[in-house]
Amino acid sequence: MTSSISPRHADPLTFSNGFTTLPPAHYTRLMPTPLPEPYLVAASARAAALIGMDVTSLQTDASLALFTGNVVPEQVTPLAAVYSGHQFGVWAGQLGDGRAILLGDVAAANGEGRYELQLKGAGLTPYSRMGDGRAVLRSSIREFLCSEAMTALGIPTTRALCITGSDQLVLREQPETAAVVTRMAPSFVRFGSFEHWFYNQKHDELKTLADYVIDQFYPSLRETGNPYKALLTEVTVRTARLMAHWQAVGFMHGVMNTDNMSILGLTLDYGPFGFMEAFDPHHICNHTDQQGRYSYARQPQIGEWNCYALGQAMLPLIGTIEDVQSALRIYKPAFGEHFVDLMREKVGLQTRQPEDTGLFDHLFGIMQDSHVDFTLFFRKLSDLKIANPTGVEAVRDLFLDRPAFDEWALQYAARLQAESSDDTLRKLAMDAVNPKYVLRNYLAQTAIEKAQNKDFSEVAKLLSILERPFDEQPENEQYADLPPDWANDLEVSCSS
Repeated sequence: MTSSISPRHADPLTFSNGFTTLPPAHYTRLMPTPLPEPYLVAASARAAALIGMDVTSLQTDASLALFTGNVVPEQVTPLAAVYSGHQFGVWAGQLGDGRAILLGDVAAANGEGRYELQLKGAGLTPYSRMGDGRAVLRSSIREFLCSEAMTALGIPTTRALCITGSDQLVLREQPETAAVVTRMAPSFVRFGSFEHWFYNQKHDELKTLADYVIDQFYPSLRETGNPYKALLTEVTVRTARLMAHWQAVGFMHGVMNTDNMSILGLTLDYGPFGFMEAFDPHHICNHTDQQGRYSYARQPQIGEWNCYALGQAMLPLIGTIEDVQSALRIYKPAFGEHFVDLMREKVGLQTRQPEDTGLFDHLFGIMQDSHVDFTLFFRKLSDLKIANPTGVEAVRDLFLDRPAFDEWALQYAARLQAESSDDTLRKLAMDAVNPKYVLRNYLAQTAIEKAQNKDFSEVAKLLSILERPFDEQPENEQYADLPPDWANDLEVSCSS
């Protein structure tokens, strides 16, 4: 299947396409489908700098045409990749890039590696199934902002270079305008890329893919006795640590299908995501997920389940079930140790003590009982004083059950005192890891509604705030407030 051929032109970015070193069975070459009269919605200067671009160059007609898919440089051979996957725990068979087209890869500005540039929403591909191959402005803004927000939070993620929009309408629950978000990552290979070849019983293609991933992204694994086992081990560790990062910042992905899991341990495919507000470990951010498979509390377990699915797919390469299980066994300790370390940082502890896990469990219990805002609590906790741990009203008043907080605060203060913690230094350390600003759904919705009326100023404003999540930014104080009542009616689903 091919789309109408886009015109080509020379472009200052020097493209190659390392993915095409794989055999043609791994992808389909095709051109993006043009959108009429594209315009720039938003651009990330930080993402642009990664590939040596000045963000102002993204405003030119040539860049608009390139990053909408209307014009393709001579040396570019766009493609859509094939993969399969488990969706909500059920084998879904062949999936693939249904609305994403890979332009190619460009050198990183620092000379370390390359970035693939992928146009999400660039039109029909052979893998679109019942879809139209398009993305809407609403979902593109959410992905763009969250990709860059997660980067600023220090969480591994794909990046977002820019959003281009068009007045062309596409039908979702209602007609919406189309958009294309340009995503960046060293690779978009997924767990489902491996599953595709395993379940199709094509072990030669499976080996070819694994060799490509090792040679391109994990070359040191070639020195091990079993590089494929070493690859599974490395990906398992990265996935476990990613889950710990998500839990520690209160991020919920919403659709942790195996086709949405990165082989590089990156946060991939932002759809119905959310950041925890009123703390509820059973919170489901995806309105489509009626069974709660991807609730906040289950994310670590699902991360491990997905690693087992990858291990199953890699079994023909690794050799024995025992070796697969040995590689996967690292998940629980890798997650547990990293999560506890992140929690110690969040509450300002300098040393490791056996009782710390109990202290954290106690805290999450009282936060759940009082539905305490996750981000506000950890940010305000840095104001607690050892000499008077119950005296900070801004923290205490977050709890409906104040005596329960008082009990925990006294335990916490005793723990701090035991390691001679300094209130001033601890506050500096805690504020450096506990964000004041996260992409709350109502903030994204406000920006989306303005953008739908061609006012993109709020998207730019949010981006500038979220790029500095740990700074006080007194001029933007209202962006750290509790969500308004109307935000309780917001829902995000797989169409988001």
